[in-house]
Amino acid sequence: MIPSLPRSTLARYLTVTYVAAFFVFLFLPLVVVAVFAFNNANYPAPPWRGATLDWFVAGAATGRTGLFADAPLLKSVATSVLVACWVTVLSVTVGTANAFLLERVEFRGKSALSLLMLAPLVIPGVILGISILAFASRLAQFADDVWSLDLDFLRPGLPLVVAGQFSYIVSIATLTIAARLKRFDVTLEEAAFNLGASRAAALWTVTLPYLKPALIGAAAISFLMSFENFNTTLMLVGSDPPLTIMMYGRMREGASPVLNAVSLFLMVASAAIALVLMRRGAGR
Repeated sequence: MIPSLPRSTLARYLTVTYVAAFFVFLFLPLVVVAVFAFNNANYPAPPWRGATLDWFVAGAATGRTGLFADAPLLKSVATSVLVACWVTVLSVTVGTANAFLLERVEFRGKSALSLLMLAPLVIPGVILGISILAFASRLAQFADDVWSLDLDFLRPGLPLVVAGQFSYIVSIATLTIAARLKRFDVTLEEAAFNLGASRAAALWTVTLPYLKPALIGAAAISFLMSFENFNTTLMLVGSDPPLTIMMYGRMREGASPVLNAVSLFLMVASAAIALVLMRRGAGR
């Protein structure tokens, strides 16, 4: 629709109604979760029983265990952060290398390789997790049978969780960084070479600073996607469950307002990260 064209009153009302309905559909569940994180009741649903901070700070002695007193839940948050950090570092590092390979190097089969790189994005997370688990388990069993090697990192656990998440998040990081690298003016590097800079110096002082916004964006996307991942993680997790798996287990046992508190905490953290990135982008 062209904004300058005249529109009838009905069309304007329908547009406003549609936009309002969309945002209500998008944000109303989040608002409900946030509000009932403070509900003074033992269930995470209406009716409202008064305001309380028990689901954040209460200890076991009060009969309620809040988020910041729930050791297993806090451990699962730390586990998710650890996994997300590893996935972010690996995805940004390998994604940067992939971006240079795809944008700076010409070789036979480049188009096919680009398509294969996108394959993990269209494979369901459950299938991806099962495939990685089956392959790693068979490899570990083969090493045990033939060489009597106990390769624990190929068994269900955090290393496999990192590998499973990395297998598709790296594709997103590659696309993000490659899109920025495609617009880079290579004459800037040539000027650096003419001034006596080595290839490594030109990369460090010219190319990577230009790619910095894309690197930060790819890191943020990788971290958040890893932190919230469930399908792939469920197939590969061991004895140390990340937060999504812990919350799933708690929900099966019975919903508690502490899960609302966790959700509100994650919403605030995600919003803070987004605002920081937006301010950095505006500053640039």
